[in-house]
Amino acid sequence: MDTVPNTANSDTVAAPAVRNGWLAAAGAVMIMALSAGLLFSGAAAAQQLSDPGALTRWALPMAKAVQNGAMAAVIGALVFSVAILPKSLTLKRGRRIEAGEPEHPAFARALTLAGAAAAVWTLSAVAVLLFTYSDVSGLPLSADATYTAGLGAFVTDFSTGRAWLAVSIIAAVVTTLAFGVRSLNMLAATAVLAAGAIIPIALVGHSAGGDDHSAAVNSIGLHLAGVCLWIGGLIVLAVISRQLGPITGVVLRRYSALAGFAFALVFLSGVVNASLRITSFDQLDSEWGSLVIFKAAATLLLGVIGFLHRRWIIPQLPAKVPGSAESAAPNAGGPRQKGAGRILWQLITVELLIMGAVSGVAVALGRTATPRAEELPPNASPARILTGYDLPPELTPERYLTEWRFDWLWVAIVATLAVAYLRGVFKVRRRGDKWPVVRSLCWLVGLAALTYVTSGAPAVYGMVLFSTHMLAHMALTMVVPLFLVLGAPVTLALKALTPRGDGTRGIREWILIGVHSWFSKLVTNPIFAAINFAGSIVVFYYSELFGFALRQHVGHELMVVHFLLTGYIFILTMIGIDPLPYRAPYPLRLVILLATMAFHAFFGVAVMGGTSLIQASYFGNMGREWGLSALEDQQLGGSIMWGIGEIPTVMVAIGVALQWSRTDARETRRKDRAAERNNDAELTAYNNMFANLAQRDASSFEGDRK
Repeated sequence: MDTVPNTANSDTVAAPAVRNGWLAAAGAVMIMALSAGLLFSGAAAAQQLSDPGALTRWALPMAKAVQNGAMAAVIGALVFSVAILPKSLTLKRGRRIEAGEPEHPAFARALTLAGAAAAVWTLSAVAVLLFTYSDVSGLPLSADATYTAGLGAFVTDFSTGRAWLAVSIIAAVVTTLAFGVRSLNMLAATAVLAAGAIIPIALVGHSAGGDDHSAAVNSIGLHLAGVCLWIGGLIVLAVISRQLGPITGVVLRRYSALAGFAFALVFLSGVVNASLRITSFDQLDSEWGSLVIFKAAATLLLGVIGFLHRRWIIPQLPAKVPGSAESAAPNAGGPRQKGAGRILWQLITVELLIMGAVSGVAVALGRTATPRAEELPPNASPARILTGYDLPPELTPERYLTEWRFDWLWVAIVATLAVAYLRGVFKVRRRGDKWPVVRSLCWLVGLAALTYVTSGAPAVYGMVLFSTHMLAHMALTMVVPLFLVLGAPVTLALKALTPRGDGTRGIREWILIGVHSWFSKLVTNPIFAAINFAGSIVVFYYSELFGFALRQHVGHELMVVHFLLTGYIFILTMIGIDPLPYRAPYPLRLVILLATMAFHAFFGVAVMGGTSLIQASYFGNMGREWGLSALEDQQLGGSIMWGIGEIPTVMVAIGVALQWSRTDARETRRKDRAAERNNDAELTAYNNMFANLAQRDASSFEGDRK
């Protein structure tokens, strides 16, 4: 068993590092930029009506800035701990890390940062909650009974109050976990929980009202996710720079790849969000537009610095820790590397200062009035009130292709999956291995179908027509997963991704852990997958979950995720080639398919024959004057489920039959080859067994006659 020393006191340790004072300087720059932005936009000026006082006007954005930075540091530290930094001080390839082993100094320091930042996050989130109530109520902070009663109503009855209460609770739980857990699985769960705080934050503020609410929420959510990965990672690098030692090069390479993705996410989502608020170039001269221009320019500058890191500086650092299979960079540990390391940490320091300024301006931007009105117009139509959008024109065949409303969350997911898949194919083929073109085409077709269902006419008209909603449901559960499963993404990832040998868990390692987990064994059991696939339809449509998905943006996105995953897992258990803990025999698969087909037909007929309107307060109050009545449209949706939904099921059944036939053919060929090698030894033994039985029976018969 190879043991690789991974100490922080090696001779190869690069002397340069980020001094702690520069982190404080970045914080000071953030406060100064925030103050300048508030003064420039007038957001800190006294309000003419219901002014909460100077304390609230200044303390609220300051608390938000601290909250944002602390949340980013927590998420960055947890991501580094579970995917970038080695946990053990001594790397032991081929063996699981045992409890009680000495931790790598960088890993321990990152978790110390996570705990401390989480505590700051909790306090600042509570401060944001208190000052937000003071701001929206127009009342200065007070301890009297009337004020506290109003605060209690604010956190229970108003979406903004509930959102910041949720953030405070999440931060408090993350603080406890950051100090109390050390296993990578639990740290990963903590990172997911911390990232979940992005959702309530994205639902309030400028994204909470105005036109294209869904696009605004999704774009700001993606923006915050990218910021947390990017800024949080930089903060972690600065804090652990002195503990990295010989793993500096590999850690920076891993972070550089993550930062490149985060930069694209931040910049593109920022462009989308700004385009929703700015409708003409003239509005760029406004205070809000000027702050956006500054933020965009600074973000591009940060992207250029990151490019310099990745292209010229990081390649001069060691590519692997000592003792690993890959060789280090030329002159590793020599003067050239130390010079590159000095320049690198200097650039990272500059990045921290620029990001501090950008973070301050971003908070000021959130307090500045946008050029486009955010309030719902007083003459809003019923459809606008219910869905957030005006009623689309009457649905016609050509409008199935021309009506689009981009769901930027799924656009980002599709783009990421497409690029990752194609890079995997390129890497596998460059290595000399084969990957079927048909699988690549199936994957891309599935992603294109997912984009159409979530951003095209099914998404636009699915908010006002039950029939179109059901069409989108069938596509998400049967059509899109069928093509995605045929693309075999997990198999490709396991082929393309290089296994890590330094004790860390990359994407490949986390995929394997997920495949072999108890949760995977549960959800990919064919019986469970079938019950979840078919039974969740009844639970969804005949409960308030359907209403939640129709009226709330989070509910809609969770609905899409649920439909897509249940369909993907079900089809994967039927015809997928990706690794699974258990595969059902082919006869059982066909029985399950026939049962789900019958259930779909039964449910579709029940909806067709229904005389009461599902979610009548929603579909019945849409104010739609074209097309079928709400009840007739619902019955049409039942026929769509019954008729169209069975076609993909038949295709899956055909796929199961073909796989069964090919498996039998392969087994026959295997037996034929084995027979050729041993001269039909198995058949000869089988015949000899019957010959011996016949001879024994004949001898017994002769004995009985005598």
